[in-house]
Amino acid sequence: MRKDVRILLVGEPKVGKTSLIMSLVSEEFPDVVPYRAEEITIPADVTPERVPTHIVDYSEAEQTDEQLDQEISKANVICIVYSVNNKKSIEKVTSHWIPLINERTDKDSRVPLILVGNKSDLVEHSSMETILPIMNQHTEIETCVECSAKNLKNISELFYYAQKAVLHPTGPLYCPEQKEMKPACIRALMRIFKVSDLDNDGILNDNELNFFQRTCFNTPLAPQALEDVKNVVRKNMTDGVCDNGLTLKGFLFLHTLFIQRGRHETTWTVLRRFGYDDDLELHQDYLFPLLKIPPDCTTELNHNAYLFLQSVFDKYDKDRDCALSPEELKDLFDVFPYMPWGPDVNNTVCTNEQGWITYQGYMSQWTLTTYLDVQRCLEYLGYLGYSIITEQESQAASITVTRDKKVDLQKKQTQRCVFRCNIFGASGSGKTGFLQSFLGRNLMHQRTIKEEHKSYYAINTIYVYGQEKYLLLHEVFSDFDVLSDAELSCDVVCLLYDISNPGSFEYCTKVFKQYFMDSKIPCLMIAAKSDLPEARQQYAASPMEFCRQHRIPPPQAFTCNTAATPSKDIFVKLATMAVYPHARLRCMCSCNRCTFCLCQNLLNSELLQTVKSKLYTVVFSRHMSQADVKSSAFWLRASMGATLFAVLGFAMYRVVIRPR
Repeated sequence: MRKDVRILLVGEPKVGKTSLIMSLVSEEFPDVVPYRAEEITIPADVTPERVPTHIVDYSEAEQTDEQLDQEISKANVICIVYSVNNKKSIEKVTSHWIPLINERTDKDSRVPLILVGNKSDLVEHSSMETILPIMNQHTEIETCVECSAKNLKNISELFYYAQKAVLHPTGPLYCPEQKEMKPACIRALMRIFKVSDLDNDGILNDNELNFFQRTCFNTPLAPQALEDVKNVVRKNMTDGVCDNGLTLKGFLFLHTLFIQRGRHETTWTVLRRFGYDDDLELHQDYLFPLLKIPPDCTTELNHNAYLFLQSVFDKYDKDRDCALSPEELKDLFDVFPYMPWGPDVNNTVCTNEQGWITYQGYMSQWTLTTYLDVQRCLEYLGYLGYSIITEQESQAASITVTRDKKVDLQKKQTQRCVFRCNIFGASGSGKTGFLQSFLGRNLMHQRTIKEEHKSYYAINTIYVYGQEKYLLLHEVFSDFDVLSDAELSCDVVCLLYDISNPGSFEYCTKVFKQYFMDSKIPCLMIAAKSDLPEARQQYAASPMEFCRQHRIPPPQAFTCNTAATPSKDIFVKLATMAVYPHARLRCMCSCNRCTFCLCQNLLNSELLQTVKSKLYTVVFSRHMSQADVKSSAFWLRASMGATLFAVLGFAMYRVVIRPR
């Protein structure tokens, strides 16, 4: 909605422009009328539309043509005043004023005009027969009002119509010549219908109509009023009502009827509630609400956003196969001005055997968009009508901004659900295969992927100690000179080399030494293509020795050249390292699920190591004398200490590990 309205009154001398303004303000006809009234501002609380209104008078005797041009350029609506008892002033409307105004305004954004017939108290006949042909000839004319400044007839109505012409213009909505709504208006209303059709059956039932009415006008329709609306549509359209619900044709017909009957404000209220501006484009403030993201913080969808997206998925998954076919996906994105997901999405998230995006893949893609480009995510949610359906102030309510990663490291805990793994490796080392195997695709399946549909991201859910997390893999280009902050910012680093290529490992060592050797980001070395014969790497130290020297886990063998779905053990390992970077967990078989791995991780955790160290310090600091060592009392105390340590360890296993 506009912040204010500026009304300009023009016309021939002595037609009563100034008298109209003064009669409105003083509510009586002035005895003395000056050449020109000063600009008047009417406060918002006394106007029907609750918008401040500025009324500007023009006087040919006191103002120049340049000043007139300036006022025309600033005006939101122009009232051309003529005298109903003066034919010359009526002729000047078409011969002078309308051409003059059109010359000084842009053709694509013509200012609305209102014809004002003043001095109706001086004649008994109406001037409408003369004015109607003029209105039909010039589409920029919104309406015509006959009034009398002397009798105060239609004075308030005149300025109300002027406000209405600005706040609820006919031009963007309706074409008088063709007597139908304009294409842009139809497109906007079609999107509104689809968003309001919560079950996607092509019909607005009573519940959906009431929700729509409450959303736009803050009040539901009474049952009889609902029936009256549907009866009006039934009388005028055969297919406007179906199964006692309103179809798209019926919905569009109703708004056409509102416009034709002069109730533009009804259609504009609906359009603005769903985010449209005066040009019938979705407003930038609607699509991109303010969201502050401090440095080193990430963005994730919250629980309510996931519930909304789940409802959208269910709405368009018509065959209930937990996957979106190309037709269903197209139907979902029909409310968008463009197709937001390209063919590379199918190689970024999980799909079914037919290559259709599954429910898990659908949620993963939304999670990826939120993490990488939250503004794009807000825009997408705006098209889907998130703030309207969930009755939130804006799409920003769907986003959780996580706290600084440094705080997570200090507190040794995190509430985040999305973790990023950047993958580094020489060209041809198998990075793309590694990404695709995360989505359950073996080498045979990967060979069917077209080069132009290749993706440098892969995202999927993974379980870390029973908790579902999203792991985002990103393949970093190997031909780099200097890595950007975005490529260095991640939760875990994967250094991948080809065991069959003698020069592959050296690349990983350079990346590690240059960027991650002194970093707190955990790193994992991956020995890819482990199904091939291992070649001796052209580096001073072997991969195993290098990892031992730099205190990182030993190289993990990996291959996606399998008949079945590639193993996910390595991804569980990466996710665990990302979630618990402070713990330095040492998983022996990389699964993090078997009893051996759980116990091994527990025994090697920093917490138990600290407890163990303190117990030994207490025991030995007090009993290091030779006499005590030989005495039975020492051994009794040492046994008690060992027992206490064992009990504490078993209790922690029961409390922390076993329930998961």
